[in-house]
Amino acid sequence: MATSLFFVVTKANITGAAIKKYSYTKAICNGTNHCQDYEIICDGTKLIELRPITKATIQHANNWKDPRSNQTNEKLC
Repeated sequence: MATSLFFVVTKANITGAAIKKYSYTKAICNGTNHCQDYEIICDGTKLIELRPITKATIQHANNWKDPRSNQTNEKLC
């Protein structure tokens, strides 16, 4: 009985660069307190896509204040 071992060696490009693409969801509100959930897709600090999530909206009262800190000046990626 013969046994053989076979090894495959491939050359890999190891750059040390981390994977930069990621996504997350966030509600974005406008000036009339209408908020829509979006899937935000980023590549590092670059916005790739902003996808609205269907039926994920809410209309808040006129006097509603967004409890999140300084959303309007926040970068998405």
